[in-house]
Amino acid sequence: MNYGIPLETLPPLVREFASYKSAIQNASAKTVSEYLLDLRTFFRFLLARDQKISPDSEDFEKIDISGVDLDYIKNITTEDIYEFLLYTDRVRGNMASAKARKLSAIKGFFKYLTVKRMMLEENPAANMEAPKKKQALPKFLTLEESLELLDAVKNDKESKTRVRDFAIITLFLNCGMRVSELVGINLQDVDRQLRSLTVTGKGNKQRIVYLNEACREALADYYAERLSEAHVRCQSNALFLSGREQRISVKTVQWLVYKYLDMAGLESKHYSVHKLRHTAATLMYQTGNVDVRVLKDILGHEQLNTTQIYTHVSNRSMEEAMANNPLSGHQSLSEEERTEPKKKDIPDDSQS
Repeated sequence: MNYGIPLETLPPLVREFASYKSAIQNASAKTVSEYLLDLRTFFRFLLARDQKISPDSEDFEKIDISGVDLDYIKNITTEDIYEFLLYTDRVRGNMASAKARKLSAIKGFFKYLTVKRMMLEENPAANMEAPKKKQALPKFLTLEESLELLDAVKNDKESKTRVRDFAIITLFLNCGMRVSELVGINLQDVDRQLRSLTVTGKGNKQRIVYLNEACREALADYYAERLSEAHVRCQSNALFLSGREQRISVKTVQWLVYKYLDMAGLESKHYSVHKLRHTAATLMYQTGNVDVRVLKDILGHEQLNTTQIYTHVSNRSMEEAMANNPLSGHQSLSEEERTEPKKKDIPDDSQS
């Protein structure tokens, strides 16, 4: 498998760990690649310190870590890992999320050596806490903005791909699927009655996505076009095709979403394809009264705490809650009654 990094430049135990993540834990190539890059930086940092090479010099990126063996790894301490995280913060300027990812790679590697391979007696990273991240609320389109986005697609009557694009936007806004899941849908993944479809999420895990009426109608229109004579010679079994009769790419989907956001006048809000996933989740939770545990399964989250970010209450919802308070209609003082109190009405502290 291609991880975007020459495996021969890595220590044998790191290569073995990559195989374990991929073959046993079914991690995606992207996830394994990120782990390998983080571990390479970690070992380069340790060797640079040993060899007195400045970690912010050009020589740092040339450090050969392929010779790192078990004896070297056994001498790594918790303090070494903390020192590395400090370096990523002060020298590389990593945010908390990036530092947390690096620590996750290190923890996973040492856990593999300790628990799975039983090569180490102690795990120096076992009790280390991840850097605390600011939990930013997800950006999402309001219901009105979502309708404006759909209308932008409908009104783009000069586009030859309008039917396809409308189906794509509709699925994003209603089902909350990831862009990688959408482009990976094949014709056979769609139920014949258009009641559901199967998507492949992170870690190659499949889940069934049930379709509402809006999705069924949009897909029915596109299906008629997709199975028409215009595509009879198409060799691809992909549901969504590009103009070249090939599986539509992630970049093309991103481009068309930006295009319609622009047409809807929403480009200044810095929305993205993934924000449409946030939109679907937020609208389902806030206006659809969907239980957070059901929402977790719809979105394909492994952990409930990942889904719980959508339980936030928007400013508009808070305003509406305040407006619905039964005392909100209680009349205030009239203008005549708002006169300043007379001097004699003001208590004199000196007399008390």
